[in-house]
Amino acid sequence: MAMTVLLTMLVMGLILGFAGTGGSGFIIALLITVFHVPVHAALGTSVAAMVFTMLSGTVSHLREKNVSLRAGAAVGLFGAAGAYAGTFAARLIPADALVVWTASMLFLSGVLIWVRTKMPASAETNHELPAGSRFWVLAAIAGLITGGLSGMFGIGSTPFIQLALMILFRMPLRLAVGTTMMVILPIAFFGGIGYFQAGYIDAALLVQVVAGTMIGSYIGAKFTGRAPRALLRAAMIGTPIAGGLIMLLR
Repeated sequence: MAMTVLLTMLVMGLILGFAGTGGSGFIIALLITVFHVPVHAALGTSVAAMVFTMLSGTVSHLREKNVSLRAGAAVGLFGAAGAYAGTFAARLIPADALVVWTASMLFLSGVLIWVRTKMPASAETNHELPAGSRFWVLAAIAGLITGGLSGMFGIGSTPFIQLALMILFRMPLRLAVGTTMMVILPIAFFGGIGYFQAGYIDAALLVQVVAGTMIGSYIGAKFTGRAPRALLRAAMIGTPIAGGLIMLLR
């Protein structure tokens, strides 16, 4: 079983590194439905694994110049606080309800990305970040909300982060993908701490998930800047929706 988990996570890492979205939700769906991991343990293990996966993917995206360091650091800072608080909310939600809510969030994330990426490309060409206090207010809004969603549902909330970066910070699609991976680093770290304190992290499973997703994420990120926009958009939209379907049809 260990080798099966490892190979499955390698494939998921490729998707996560390429699209920067939906991978963690898909991982949770597979852990629950295929490997029969309890939902809280699946969420905790997935969040903790994201620390290592995002580290690998972020390094790769930095080398490909797909990251806005200033926005990534600011949104990630506020996101870390939101994620830690979100783990306490997750502990109060019954397992069956948490599966339904997590699946619903995956569906919503796919729909939101579809709506945003339907906008004309000309709306995504401004790379200049907001200045002064406006920058920090927008970073706080984006970070606290998306971090809270990540901590509560263990999904990484990557489509929501991408949406926030593309709307609030006017980032083009590829820059939003790479910056999102940097944002999730502190979110996953503090979310993992919260789940660890609650006893919801399976150490052996974590090693298997991390080993597969780190390798896959690093490789997948190499193709983000080279892929046609239509393919990148399809991956961003399709993976969270597929993960939600798997969870609901378990």
